[in-house]
Amino acid sequence: MRLNNKGQVTIPAQLRAKYDLHEGDELDVVEDAGQLRIVRVEGAETRGRRLVRRLRGSATAKGVEGMTTDQLMALLRGE
Repeated sequence: MRLNNKGQVTIPAQLRAKYDLHEGDELDVVEDAGQLRIVRVEGAETRGRRLVRRLRGSATAKGVEGMTTDQLMALLRGE
């Protein structure tokens, strides 16, 4: 790995996959016994939770505004 002019490094794809790291995950660089370690920030919101939060309440479809969940399910099932 090489440090770029902005102080950034790229974590290799195989390590990102192995440790389930995704774009937007929060990481810290910590010094430990004279070495640097990259660690996941504890309690940070996961990628899935960020997606759900961003999408919550955004689904719309023409003609179904104001319908309850039961009404939508009946419509989808053809009842």
